[in-house]
Amino acid sequence: MDGNGNQTIRLHGVAEDSIVDGPGYRLAIFAQGCPRHCEGCHNPSSLDPDGGTEWALDDIERLFAKSPLLEGITLTGGEPFSQAASCAELAKRAHGMGLTIWTYSGYTYEELLARAGEDSDAEALLNRTDVLVDGPFVLSQRSLELSYCGSRNQRVIDFRKTRESGVITLYLPAEW
Repeated sequence: MDGNGNQTIRLHGVAEDSIVDGPGYRLAIFAQGCPRHCEGCHNPSSLDPDGGTEWALDDIERLFAKSPLLEGITLTGGEPFSQAASCAELAKRAHGMGLTIWTYSGYTYEELLARAGEDSDAEALLNRTDVLVDGPFVLSQRSLELSYCGSRNQRVIDFRKTRESGVITLYLPAEW
């Protein structure tokens, strides 16, 4: 909370016009702090949890509310699940405006499910995620041929379909 009682989040930054962090025109929100420290991380300055800048969620909401072309928001980082409560709240607000939610995590789907069983904020963020890009970046598996992820071990999971079926279902752009 800031001095005015508004919920906050520590961010590395925001990209208001991303076309690489999910389909369509997106607001990419880069959470500050990541415990994974993957070798070859594309955003190493986002790793320190004390770095970045504190933002009020209301200010971020104004950013995604002002753009009629926006298809959704992407929660990335750093590690969004390190600030799961604030990220879940942003996802809730964005869903309320009809936007899609993509969440990038260095944790696997299975690790996040286990965490959600013990952490209601992680569970809330998972439940508000439409597409989950999971898994740590692995430098030896890096590929520039992949859409929406950086290494071959990562999955782009259609989380809505996965919740419905109970089976991991990968995202297929033609179906959205």
